[in-house]
Amino acid sequence: MNFWPGFYSLPGAWYLLLLIPLVVFYFLKLKRPHKSVPSLALWSQVINDRRVNSPFQKFKRSILLLLQILLLLFLVLALMQPYIQSGAERAEYLPILIDCSASMAATDPETKKSRLELTKERVGEIVDNLLPDQRVSLVAVSSTARRLTDFTDNQRILKQSLAGLTVDDVPSNLEDALRMTQALSRTVPINTVLFYSDGNFPQEVNFDLPFDLNYQLLPSAGSNVGITSFNARKNQTGNWDVFIRVENSEKNDSPATVELLQDGESIAKEEIVLGKGDSQRLEFSVNADKKSSLEAILTPGSYDSLAADNRAFLNIPQSRSLLVFVDPDLASYRYALDENKDLVLYPEQDGSAGPPEYDLVISSSEKNMDKQALIKLGVGFVPEDLKNYVLLETNLTDVVDWNRSSALLRHVELGDVQITEQPVWAENAKVENLEELGYEVLIHGRLGPLLLQKRNSDGLEFYFLFNTDRSTMPYRVGFPIMVSNLIQLTLQEAGIAEVQASATPLLPAVEYVPEQKYNIKTPGGKQLTAESNKNGIVSGVAALQVGKYTISGEGAKSDEISVSLLNPMETSLVSVDEIQFSEVPVSAAQTQIDSDKPLWSEFALIAFVLLLLEWWYFQRRPGGIPA
Repeated sequence: MNFWPGFYSLPGAWYLLLLIPLVVFYFLKLKRPHKSVPSLALWSQVINDRRVNSPFQKFKRSILLLLQILLLLFLVLALMQPYIQSGAERAEYLPILIDCSASMAATDPETKKSRLELTKERVGEIVDNLLPDQRVSLVAVSSTARRLTDFTDNQRILKQSLAGLTVDDVPSNLEDALRMTQALSRTVPINTVLFYSDGNFPQEVNFDLPFDLNYQLLPSAGSNVGITSFNARKNQTGNWDVFIRVENSEKNDSPATVELLQDGESIAKEEIVLGKGDSQRLEFSVNADKKSSLEAILTPGSYDSLAADNRAFLNIPQSRSLLVFVDPDLASYRYALDENKDLVLYPEQDGSAGPPEYDLVISSSEKNMDKQALIKLGVGFVPEDLKNYVLLETNLTDVVDWNRSSALLRHVELGDVQITEQPVWAENAKVENLEELGYEVLIHGRLGPLLLQKRNSDGLEFYFLFNTDRSTMPYRVGFPIMVSNLIQLTLQEAGIAEVQASATPLLPAVEYVPEQKYNIKTPGGKQLTAESNKNGIVSGVAALQVGKYTISGEGAKSDEISVSLLNPMETSLVSVDEIQFSEVPVSAAQTQIDSDKPLWSEFALIAFVLLLLEWWYFQRRPGGIPA
């Protein structure tokens, strides 16, 4: 820091010329009137006594002038806008990025201040010391970047935005904030960007810095233990196995108690002790033959820095059987599914009409693929939109390669399968043509694709382009495995076999009346509005806070949807002291940023005190005249 002050408005020194008329007017003061008195003997004695007791008697007649000169000097200094120079480069336009992710709510065990409160204090000092030619823009960084203010020197607006800043229970996205700042740099010159964070974000950021980044790493918070995973899986007995994962930060050993509530009533409780950086998976068995709400509550046994990860929510759907339609011509599939007690097979033998919607449709007829279902499997035909690219010939072929990581083909061996129908590419057709239509090839034959997958808005579709019953596939071990995989996929799509707790930053999609508006009340009391699409799906609603969201509108009777944090990185409170960008790394600053400190207000205050002193001196009784 340079203690020699600088002056922002040096031309204000011209006001020092006012000293000339000040001195001139002082000596042009009015003369006192002359009056005759009988004797000055007694007056002279009193005046001599006071002169002896006054050490500044020589300067008594000039004190008023001295006060007025000092008053003028300090007023002129205030007009020159002096400031103490910090020595740091002064930026005219300064964007300040403030991390508002969940970990910024972590508190220090001694001061009890959160990381965000500490950031507000430091940014508040910068705002207080803004010089007249400096503009600051505040940007909040959470799952997305939000610009809080334009570039301004208005301290009221900046402090108001700073005070209203809150933590979002989501991870931070630094790359998004930097790209927003890059866009701002196209309108104003930006040389330096300030970034305040606790360092809890991915170390590698895919971004080329066009400006200098001053990374201000905040002090780490205390220890923390939290819930990072909450899910349930239906077991063979019809009950639900509930799994809760609890993780500890690397600060200290942490005892804790995990309690599981079902529809508001406690059903299980377990005490655990986690070492530094440890995690533990807890398992509970829940009997739920109807729709049920579960809540996991973590009660730390020692100081816990972060509260947002101490609660998690999970909704268990009502148990039911799968509704499966299998074309009667596909005997191999009906035989493989006939003994499965978790599903109802259609069409039934009595010829009764099936439900309007199915969970799974397996058919060799393209017409049956129009049935409503979560998953559809077409067998032995080429979809209408692919007939210009793939032709079906009657030749012997086999499997060349297949996607072993596909959920449908997991653990399925297809190497020795012989096929009597051969799909072949049409002239000039290739895989890219299918991908443009949303298809993915799962099994490749010698001259064309054998199995395709397509995800659309209604669900998931698979297409065997050959009839599997006219191949050796039903006689291989892989066939029942593939059918079992298909049933598991259907259970997952229906959400009745395995469920996971919803996590921030988005509410899970819900289905209501098409093209209607719905009001959503957040846990903090904020009101949101969302509109369902033509299929009745309400999606894309931001859920930035942990807790219960209430949806109201046509078809929704104050339905509650709960979201949890469930982010291991936020719970760990780890921090990085170096950010690796595409070209260069940026290390955390070793010292806090030091800004220039303006002094005009102090000089103006001194001038005001001098004014009061001068007024008092001028109004007091003249010396030598008794009271």
